[in-house]
Amino acid sequence: MTIDVGRVRADTPGCEHVVHLNNAGSSLPPRQVTEAVVDHLRLEERVGGYEAAAAALDRSERTYDAVAELVGADRDEIALVENATRAWDMAFYSLPWKPGDRILTSRAEYASNAIAFLQIARRHDVRVEVVPDDETGALSVEALRDMIDERVKLIAVTHVPTQGGLVNPAAEIGAVAREAGVTFLLDACQSVGQLRVDVREIGCDLLSATGRKFLRGPRGTGFLYCSRRILDRLEPPFLDLHAATWTSADSYEVRGDARRFENWEGYVAGKIGLGVAADYALSLGLDAIEERVTGLAETLRGRLAALPGVTVHDQGARRCGIVTFTVDGHDSRDVAARLSASKVNVSVSAASSARWDFEARALPSLVRASVHYYNTEEDLDRLCEALPSR
Repeated sequence: MTIDVGRVRADTPGCEHVVHLNNAGSSLPPRQVTEAVVDHLRLEERVGGYEAAAAALDRSERTYDAVAELVGADRDEIALVENATRAWDMAFYSLPWKPGDRILTSRAEYASNAIAFLQIARRHDVRVEVVPDDETGALSVEALRDMIDERVKLIAVTHVPTQGGLVNPAAEIGAVAREAGVTFLLDACQSVGQLRVDVREIGCDLLSATGRKFLRGPRGTGFLYCSRRILDRLEPPFLDLHAATWTSADSYEVRGDARRFENWEGYVAGKIGLGVAADYALSLGLDAIEERVTGLAETLRGRLAALPGVTVHDQGARRCGIVTFTVDGHDSRDVAARLSASKVNVSVSAASSARWDFEARALPSLVRASVHYYNTEEDLDRLCEALPSR
């Protein structure tokens, strides 16, 4: 399959107004997603929230099937939650920690994950250990294997870091985890929607993702995959009458599927929109999406590297749609502001979002341009032309 760029741009009204290269922040949604969300909100307006939810039950339930198909899971292994951080937290804080447990993670971890690691380390006397990188800048699978012992409770790795195009070797990490019998939590916030992600091939026990980034879903949506093989060992850090049943005056029973990680009240319109976004991606073909996104990103890296005074900072043998760079003599925030004035959307990755990686590489803040399949080479030209003079 190949992407019909004209069609997907026609489905994306924002393409008429801006060159959007901030898809790692929040993509431009296709009109099908926006219409699904607005249609449900209008239904709530007409008949009431509870009544609208009942009338649209088939549409909201479709989201479980669509998301499961997107990542190679079964629908009872999917929980729909408010965002990727909540999905990741619900998984991480469900693990039963004890003093001396070890968490193995990557140098490229995102701040929210690192803060959670440090909180659990402080609270339960758990050790957090960063696995060294290999020669390409990805997590070293050999080093990870050498660090495994009976005290390792969790391997938690970000698939695609927020601050660069690196893709960590998730399937190889999964093989080490399965061999050692260690729980593997994969943060796929930046990979779902731009890369083909299959939880069976990767071998992760838990995976968190968001709707708003490369999946092109609504903000305020996300999901958690929890494998059946680990589900019964995890009790979420908080429960309600949706996640569990109050069985007697002094007892409760946690539900038997991944929806134990949800709560009763939710964004129904957003849930429906998330399903539409997943179906939209599936209709295009995940391999076709990955091919176009990674190809555009490599083209952009080449064009930027050819400009005097511009340095591209992406690492990894395998790279994705996120491109990070600096311009000599210019603060990254000033570069982003200049691009914004030319109607080119990018973002800035700051050291505070990935301190272990920024400090190890002595990096300043980076300009982050993240492409999607609806972008064109003309969009890349617009970015390069709008950069400040070096």
